[in-house]
Amino acid sequence: MSNYKDAADFIKKSIKFAPEVGLILGSGLNELASEIEEPIYINYKDIPHFPDSTAPGHKGRLVIGQFQGRNVITMQGRFHHYEGYSMDIIAFPIRVMKLLGVDSLIVTNAAGGVNTNFNPGDLMLISDHIKMAGGHPLMGPNQGDFGVRFPDMSDAYNKDLRVKVKEAAKLQGINLQEGVYAYMTGPAYETPAEIRMLRILGADAVGMSTVPEVLTASHAQMKVVGISCISNMAAGILDQPITEDEVIEAGKMVKDKFSKLLRTIIPII
Repeated sequence: MSNYKDAADFIKKSIKFAPEVGLILGSGLNELASEIEEPIYINYKDIPHFPDSTAPGHKGRLVIGQFQGRNVITMQGRFHHYEGYSMDIIAFPIRVMKLLGVDSLIVTNAAGGVNTNFNPGDLMLISDHIKMAGGHPLMGPNQGDFGVRFPDMSDAYNKDLRVKVKEAAKLQGINLQEGVYAYMTGPAYETPAEIRMLRILGADAVGMSTVPEVLTASHAQMKVVGISCISNMAAGILDQPITEDEVIEAGKMVKDKFSKLLRTIIPII
């Protein structure tokens, strides 16, 4: 707990307000932070006990300011199990956000399309997840200052907020898919057999992030909205290899649509 407080106190010294909304930007989506007004930048490496982001396309810093009239704190880059970080380290920034005053969290990611009705460039509102990876960010002694020992996950992706997001997307003329996100650790992309398995289990998209953060946020009674950018079709659907370049390019392709959606939903969550 003292480590979380150290990090939160360090950040507080650089800001004059309490952030209300947290935003985690996934692969290829970092540039959305450029729309934050009066931004304050804090590199992860400067924050006590904070890990650093090594994934391609992740800038590794916080951007704190105003967005559509709300005080926001944005992670330009996140942490992954495949980078060698333990689940509790991946969860670290979420608990720091909670101590800073954040009560709503928007998590974004680039994901592979498992649902064959999806197309690269689609946005998918996450309705639920399937955790295929071992380990858990809440393992070990319970951090009772944040939540209970056995948190309920039936509304991890807040139902009321999902209704608001879908209504906002409709008003803006944005075609928004909705589905289940499957979490695999990576860093290798999934095999065609694994994708067939995930489809049978009910997954619509697959990725290497997001779920540890959502578990931690739910434990801390934060309301969560999750949005995936379908950057590519998952292995075995198309007769072509999957590369990290197309993931980042897909993020650029949906930047305007994603930005339009965020501008609409941040004021209402």
